[in-house]
Amino acid sequence: MISQATLNASLNGLSALLLISGYGFIRRKWIQAHKVCMGSAFLSSAAFLVSYLIYHARVGSVHFQGQGNIRIFYFALLLSHTLLAVLVLPLALLTMQRAWRGEFERHRAIARWTLPIWLYVSSTGVLVYFLLYHLYAPPIR
Repeated sequence: MISQATLNASLNGLSALLLISGYGFIRRKWIQAHKVCMGSAFLSSAAFLVSYLIYHARVGSVHFQGQGNIRIFYFALLLSHTLLAVLVLPLALLTMQRAWRGEFERHRAIARWTLPIWLYVSSTGVLVYFLLYHLYAPPIR
């Protein structure tokens, strides 16, 4: 059975893949495919957020077990991931709102910021999971 932490990382990874695909589609001017990918990326990220909040409400925080330089790297990564994760939701909503309204120049202007931030948050979420639950997994209780 898949753990909820693994589900969360999978949703983040799926979001990253959908974002990359959506970007590729819009570069080729395949607008409908772009819309489907970006809408699906948003739904995947929303499902992640709900699952993440439920998980941490039940489990609390999981302490990072790594020592030395990896600990500094992990917490720097976690800090940047967390700060940008707070920013990405309003950015994504604004970006999507501009597309829905047909304000494509304004949509493109903010999407240039939203995409790399969202992609960073999604991909570093997977990396945080890998470091926390696999490379430096807490002892089994």
